[in-house]
Amino acid sequence: MGLRIGLRFLVGLIALLSVESGFAKVFVSLDEALKLEFPGAILTPENRFLSPPQRTQAAELSHEEVSSQLVTRFVARLGDRIVGYGYPDTHRVRTHPETVLVIVGPDEAVKKVEVLSFDEPTDYKPRVEWYGKFTGLRFNSELEVKKAIPPMAGATLTVKATAAAVRRVLAIHQILEKHL
Repeated sequence: MGLRIGLRFLVGLIALLSVESGFAKVFVSLDEALKLEFPGAILTPENRFLSPPQRTQAAELSHEEVSSQLVTRFVARLGDRIVGYGYPDTHRVRTHPETVLVIVGPDEAVKKVEVLSFDEPTDYKPRVEWYGKFTGLRFNSELEVKKAIPPMAGATLTVKATAAAVRRVLAIHQILEKHL
């Protein structure tokens, strides 16, 4: 009996320390985020492969590394009409990863940036309102921190990493949709 109580206490303490010390924090699952963003839509996962020239083009356009030729995206349809795309992107912030879901509308503008998980200490995560600053932005030269994207004190590396992810996603989207 005492061993069970001690074990429960130890498990609870480890869980508390994990949360407090900034270990991986999952905010919402990919599936939940997609369903919330596209209620009633049919979501079709697509694995697309960038050719070497497309990968190079995406890196040059976004000014960011495109580490894989495989791109996974989710196409949302209501009937035969595409209502948007969801691109999950995992990238390093400082020493740990952040995973965001970049929602791109049929008009090719960002509809939302949703943080799925954040493995850095939560002090380094911008407020939800900051992520909303991406809404309506399109792929162009203004998609930079201190231009269309405001900086945020205390979360500088997260701001830069998230902006880079959005630029990368929008460049890849342009290439996949053959707009470039």
